[in-house]
Amino acid sequence: MRVSGEAERLALALTWVLTFVTGVVDAVGFLGLDRVFTGNMTGNIVILGMGAAGADALPVLGPALALLAFAGGALAAGVALRGAPSGWGTRVTALLGAQTVVLGALAVGLALAGGEPDGPARPAVAAATAAAMGCQAAVARRVGVAGMTTVVVTSTLTGWAAESLPRGGRGAFANRGTAAILAIFLGAVAGAVLLRATELAVPMGLAAALCGLVALVGHRRVRGG
Repeated sequence: MRVSGEAERLALALTWVLTFVTGVVDAVGFLGLDRVFTGNMTGNIVILGMGAAGADALPVLGPALALLAFAGGALAAGVALRGAPSGWGTRVTALLGAQTVVLGALAVGLALAGGEPDGPARPAVAAATAAAMGCQAAVARRVGVAGMTTVVVTSTLTGWAAESLPRGGRGAFANRGTAAILAIFLGAVAGAVLLRATELAVPMGLAAALCGLVALVGHRRVRGG
């Protein structure tokens, strides 16, 4: 069952928040976890390819583990959601709750570690974050807010430039594609600013808190069964 009316508008806003979270964790991964993207996987494919060729001492292990973990998280969510109706159901809430727990545990672990993880801990933290984000991406697809994505920026940007802009008018700029791009951008800004002023635990904690808020509000106001 797909959301509609007021519930659909709220689901759109909650998806926007999850997209913002993607920007935050990507800033954390790239700036604090050895240039690994933990939300958008396109960058990892490119970094992995260049790193495999030995270009500019780019990392290979981190992006590779993040890719596998993201796919694993998406797979686990897909299995959990098998047979469930589209839209916001109890399983969606449970999966977002699990994502909140993972990100929250990482934030606590980073805080207890007293700063940035060293050595093998970095790819491990990046992989755990990517697994949580893979789960989020699968959940966002199941919620099914048309025209809104939490991860894929390139196709969203293409659709905005090739389809929305030629039509002109207010809708060329005020639409869901623009909102998705802006959300990831602002999330990356927030993550980078927090990293400059604090340590990794703070933006990771912000991501966890926002996911928990989305799960709570969605369960109470959007859930269809």
